[in-house]
Amino acid sequence: MLPWLLAAITLAAVALTAPSLGRHLFEVFDGRPQPAWDRWLNPIEDGLLRWIGDNGRSADSAMAYLMPLLISNTLFGALALTLLLLQPPWLNPLGLGGLRWDLALHTTISFLTNTDQQHLVPEQSLGNLAQLGAMQFLMFVSAATGLAVGFAVIRGFSGRPIGSFHRDLLRALTRVLIPASLLLALFLLVCGVPMTLAPPLQITTLEGGQQLLPRGPIALFEAIKQLGENGGGFMSANSAHPYENPTLLTNLVSTWAMLIIPAATIDAFGRFVGNRRQSNLLLALVFALLLIGAVVAMKAEQAGNPMLDRWLSGGNLQGKELRFGPVLSGLWAVVTTGTMTGAVNGSIDAAMPLTILTALFNLFLQVVVGGQGTGIAYLLVFVLLAVFLTGLMVGRTPEFLGRKVEKPQVVWASLILLIHPLFVLIPAALTLAGGASLAGISNPGSHGISQVVYEYASAAANNGSGLEGLADSTRWWNLTTSASLLGGRFLPIAALLALAEGFRRKPALEPSPGTLRTDTGLFTAVTAVVLVILGALTFFPVLALGPIAEALTLAS
Repeated sequence: MLPWLLAAITLAAVALTAPSLGRHLFEVFDGRPQPAWDRWLNPIEDGLLRWIGDNGRSADSAMAYLMPLLISNTLFGALALTLLLLQPPWLNPLGLGGLRWDLALHTTISFLTNTDQQHLVPEQSLGNLAQLGAMQFLMFVSAATGLAVGFAVIRGFSGRPIGSFHRDLLRALTRVLIPASLLLALFLLVCGVPMTLAPPLQITTLEGGQQLLPRGPIALFEAIKQLGENGGGFMSANSAHPYENPTLLTNLVSTWAMLIIPAATIDAFGRFVGNRRQSNLLLALVFALLLIGAVVAMKAEQAGNPMLDRWLSGGNLQGKELRFGPVLSGLWAVVTTGTMTGAVNGSIDAAMPLTILTALFNLFLQVVVGGQGTGIAYLLVFVLLAVFLTGLMVGRTPEFLGRKVEKPQVVWASLILLIHPLFVLIPAALTLAGGASLAGISNPGSHGISQVVYEYASAAANNGSGLEGLADSTRWWNLTTSASLLGGRFLPIAALLALAEGFRRKPALEPSPGTLRTDTGLFTAVTAVVLVILGALTFFPVLALGPIAEALTLAS
């Protein structure tokens, strides 16, 4: 009973704190005066904009916003790739060498796209310089890029100019991510998470053997990992490692940290469009989906494996940390895939099939509660399609936020929803067709199919978690998942910006008796149906072959 109560308190804390952060995000990205911040940060932000030659004015087209995004991200990635390939001796006490080129490329692209999918063992492959200068640096700028795009799309839907990418990037860093990460890092430090540049510690075990105990600047790394929905671990065990997540309290606070910014972004959307009822209903929709998934996963982990009933009773403890238990591990699995964070506090590969089914469902939809900034953008795409379909059914003009929804908007929205399955299903089919040796499957049958599909779904959804029984450190996996990482990140961003800019340029209309209201419970329910039909049924065949078939096998 206690784990369920703690889960409820954590989700309630998100709901209660999201409006305050939502108001702050609205002020930051609407350019409103913030006397407490402006005095110190305006000179820094303006100086940096002058240094890169940007006047800070709003882009006049989607391409004008997209180009600096692509250029800056390319430069960020080049810097990180250089560090990973060379690994100079500074802050590298173990003298670790550079990574293999395909592994370095995959790791760079993974962290650049806010995915943090790892095909390496960080503590055995990366020194502190690589962890700080490549991994943690990309964690900050990739999360800031996602926030910038999310609010550019929100501005377009609210009829405002979409803004300046460089200014949005800087404000996301200086006014949101850096101060929030410092506060969370301080809390984690007090709770026992290490924060040091000292070299690994050589210790003698009780048996008299020698063991190397790695340590590093983990507290700040862990903070931006959760708040920025990054998910990559300083240690390969990720948030199951006591250095990253030492206590039940840090586990609950980390769960809150994964949810708070995407939830607050939805609240900020309502403030931008001047309709808090609209954002509250959307927030209720995604929280309802999250709760349904959480209950399914938590009950599945609590019930345990029926095939072991004759020997064991109780929850599924395989791959779990006892300090969290099966119920809270099930909650974490749903939250980390729902928010596109990808951090793990236990082995998802060892979870029950219904938990894996829920995690895959979240990765396919990308709106429960969604990625950093992009979650609300994808949610608005589903709302647009719901408006269009509902308008056709009832014979009313499809309108959303005072603007008509016409053919160009539907085409862009459909294209956005098609990109994700292309970068999941096609590479998964090619990998499975290549046989078990190419796929690296460690489990036969349904679970092996889930392993392959999950890896590409995680890459294309910018999540990064995985069913880690997969042998994914090969050149095939590094290069194919890199394609899914890039395609799943930047193609939707380009399409979302084009959709938002086109929507902004449409003439505003006054509400009429024929206008379909979108801020009602009925329309929100219709949106949920559209979301499930368009999102889930696209992937139903692979779900049937994977976790559904595995669940039926266990039940029989």
